[in-house]
Amino acid sequence: MTVSLVTGAGSGIGAATARRLGDRGDRVVCVDIDGDRAAEVADGIEHALAFTADITDEAQCDAMVSMAVDRFGGMDAVVTCAGIETMGDSLEFDPAAFRRIVDVNLTGSFLTAQRTARVMKAQGEGGWIVLIGSINSQAALPGAAAYIASKGGVLMLGRALALDLAPHGIRVNVIGPGVIDTPMTSDSLADSARREMLMERTPLGRPGNPEEIAEVAAFLTSDASSFMTGAFVPVDGGWLTR
Repeated sequence: MTVSLVTGAGSGIGAATARRLGDRGDRVVCVDIDGDRAAEVADGIEHALAFTADITDEAQCDAMVSMAVDRFGGMDAVVTCAGIETMGDSLEFDPAAFRRIVDVNLTGSFLTAQRTARVMKAQGEGGWIVLIGSINSQAALPGAAAYIASKGGVLMLGRALALDLAPHGIRVNVIGPGVIDTPMTSDSLADSARREMLMERTPLGRPGNPEEIAEVAAFLTSDASSFMTGAFVPVDGGWLTR
């Protein structure tokens, strides 16, 4: 049975991904900085457990991986959904907030991938790592410099890890969600003017839902994607085609 670890599993894309992997029979480790939310998601999955962790903390990343191995016997797949976003004018943006966004979105993705890949290498059976990037990994918008910088970094991190880990049979790919209806985007989608702008940029004319991202994560953590590594897969309603 596949053992999968999902960060940011307490809500949004992370919760949908954890549930989707559970539905196919995985043993799922639901990780979130909000342990109560992670537990709520895990409770709805047949073979799952919750773990509270700040994925920017090395010791906590080590602990979540150790717990997963101790309880489920190994590590096969990881999807790094944990992320934060704060908007603001670059001229006035707080450097501390910039560092925190980069730390969670980029450094947290690296630490999670590094720690889980070590286990996969030791097992000698390969594995799957999926990083959640963004359309903003490739396309900029005003007022989001920190988020865009972090997600651009996630894309290149995924490509670099794909090269480093290919000799061990570990495949690394990056998903680029577009505008997805999650708690993190709720304020933007509730603002009628901003929503109109975002939908004008999206050829399909609607926000995506977290389950649509989860389906792609499930594909990328399966043998159906056996010849894919280092790929960037936009799931964006056509945003990047413009």
